[in-house]
Amino acid sequence: MPAHRAPLPPPLAARSFTVAEGRDAGLTPAQLRRASLRAPTRGLRIGAPEPEPDDVARRCREVAPALPPGALFCHMTALALLGVDAPLGLDPDGPLHVQVGPGCTLPRRVGVRGHVRSRADVPSRRVAGVDVLAPEGVVVQLAAALPPRELVVLGDALVRRRRPVCRLDDLVATVAALPPGTRGVRRLREALRHVRPGTDSPMETRLRWLLVQAGLPCPEVNVLVRDSSGWVVAMPDLAYVRERVAIEYDGDVHRTDRATWRRDIARRQALESLGWRVVTCTADDVLRHPDRAVAWVRRALRR
Repeated sequence: MPAHRAPLPPPLAARSFTVAEGRDAGLTPAQLRRASLRAPTRGLRIGAPEPEPDDVARRCREVAPALPPGALFCHMTALALLGVDAPLGLDPDGPLHVQVGPGCTLPRRVGVRGHVRSRADVPSRRVAGVDVLAPEGVVVQLAAALPPRELVVLGDALVRRRRPVCRLDDLVATVAALPPGTRGVRRLREALRHVRPGTDSPMETRLRWLLVQAGLPCPEVNVLVRDSSGWVVAMPDLAYVRERVAIEYDGDVHRTDRATWRRDIARRQALESLGWRVVTCTADDVLRHPDRAVAWVRRALRR
């Protein structure tokens, strides 16, 4: 019969810990090597199963004790911790991104990618038990890596309608304070001109960007449409109010969820009864056949 294994000391039971912490808590070298302990990274141990790949918060908490003081999770990792969708072109399932201050040694660990910031003191937040680069700093960090459209998508996602993670004014102020020569700063300044607070999804932003790049006026975002009694009958994703043209982006949930599908029909009927024209686009129209989507909207505006 296998020998009974003593539980971990309470301070170490619910988190990852360094080998040195384990020794200080009374664990022997043999206990630190036992099969029930896992090594999230070199020099750490934890008595918990492997986290799922998409459980970024837990992966970060497990690695954090091995990072130097002042280290911040940044880049795509920060977006995941903040609950922000990944822009196209970035790998949401890649390594954990960690930023350290000037003069610090880059973390060289499996599953971790290190970055060095130019300033020691930068704004940060405590999210899910770890220190994270503030969203304004994440935008600056990603400015040189993203094309203009996806920078706008990222900006919209940060100032979205539900659970925004920062304010547009803060983004603008951060970018205005950047020194000349900062990588991607011109692209970022131009992108912020197109960011709109109050959006609901990245694909709605891409659709709006598509229309503007085609030379159409910028539609308004999530406008409340009321009937003659003042009741709100719809809030289309995008709208040209004067022309009474509503543009809806329908993701798969609009097709697969019966309740959503029924609400969509009722909303479109209500809009049309008030004299609005409704244009509905899908991912295919936005990403694969953009000319088609533009033509539909242009035609609706001319009627």
